[in-house]
Amino acid sequence: MPRSHRRRPEPAGDDGLERLIAGWKRTEVRRGVEWTVQPVSAAQATKSYACPGCARPIEPGAAHIVAWRADGVLGDAADLAARRHWHSHCWRIS
Repeated sequence: MPRSHRRRPEPAGDDGLERLIAGWKRTEVRRGVEWTVQPVSAAQATKSYACPGCARPIEPGAAHIVAWRADGVLGDAADLAARRHWHSHCWRIS
């Protein structure tokens, strides 16, 4: 029987999940403020949120982004606690 040269996925442990999540995070600068931006897939979106860009709801099952300040002015914990969920379109035009 020939050998398979396909890569086999690594078992998904906490380290693999953290690496996967961190790989999606990015930093953007908007109006002179540095933001950490992380996309949320439709499968991950399980709650409803109000978008600060348009004040309309982001329904469960709708892909969107989460953004929070990355400059640490108030400390990392405070910045993370102040994160907001945005429609992807609203974030792009903000």
